[in-house]
Amino acid sequence: MQLVKKILLILLSVLTGATFLYSAWTKVLPIQPFEYTIVEYLHLPWVAAAVLARGLTGLEATLGGLMVLHLYGSHKAVLKIAAALLAVFSIYLVWLWAVAGNDINCGCFGDEIWMRPSVSLIKNGVMLLMIAALWVFHDGWHFRRSGLLTGILFAAGVALPFILYPMAVGEPTWLKKDVYRFDPTPLYHPVQDDSVATGPLPYPAVAPVDVMKGRHIVAFLSPTCPHCSIAARKMSLMRRADTTLPLLMVIGGVKSDLTEFWKETKAQNVPWMRLHRDAFLDYTGGRFPTIVWIQDGMVVANSTYNTMNQSEISAWAHGGNK
Repeated sequence: MQLVKKILLILLSVLTGATFLYSAWTKVLPIQPFEYTIVEYLHLPWVAAAVLARGLTGLEATLGGLMVLHLYGSHKAVLKIAAALLAVFSIYLVWLWAVAGNDINCGCFGDEIWMRPSVSLIKNGVMLLMIAALWVFHDGWHFRRSGLLTGILFAAGVALPFILYPMAVGEPTWLKKDVYRFDPTPLYHPVQDDSVATGPLPYPAVAPVDVMKGRHIVAFLSPTCPHCSIAARKMSLMRRADTTLPLLMVIGGVKSDLTEFWKETKAQNVPWMRLHRDAFLDYTGGRFPTIVWIQDGMVVANSTYNTMNQSEISAWAHGGNK
């Protein structure tokens, strides 16, 4: 009977740790959507969100790995921290449920598993019971200097996401020595489908706004490209915070339904237009997202979705210079 109990506790520790590891893994591939979730619901600055995203995923992965290895540290500190983390997550889920409703993805397993706050609360409750059982009945693995090893692994694990996923510096690539004229020709070939051709605030060839005058940031996005969806989601959050930002999404393709794209990005608040697939591929060369900064018809800079910085875009759009 003791042997069966010991085996069950070992399996319970591995299962609990594996859940933490999986949760962390789903948040870092890529990590930006988790950052955007923090910005969207906690309204933290972008830099703070980037730090918190990496810190939380590192903590989750570290706790999970240590539980898989049965290294609980002094006075079972690993189990205490894991329970405290779940309690904090649960408080956040209750708040999220109250302010945003239950029909949203809480992001607990990134975009891999769509989970409502209510379901995630149940999951957290079960995991807390599992940790309580380990606390009462399982001592973990002890050997000489096991505490020191646990501490080293803990520090290294929390720091690892900052090394593997370095934070973007937040600056575009300025092309002062290679400024070139933007070719607006592709924008005169939108998809001919009134239901999807242009957004609520259409731009260039089909609207009074002219990207050849003034300052604009134009992002060429494919609706089936994961990185393009990340870029669109970031632009949506930036536009929510500052509706004056001169952003435009040019979405390539044919007469396809954008329902899934809008569901993933929530970016209908960003001015957009559809561009025929051939013209889109000709302009981007098959590399997207392509994000260009245009000033009076000249491309003066380009960005990645990682390096788009709201404060810098706002300063530049309202007349500031690099």
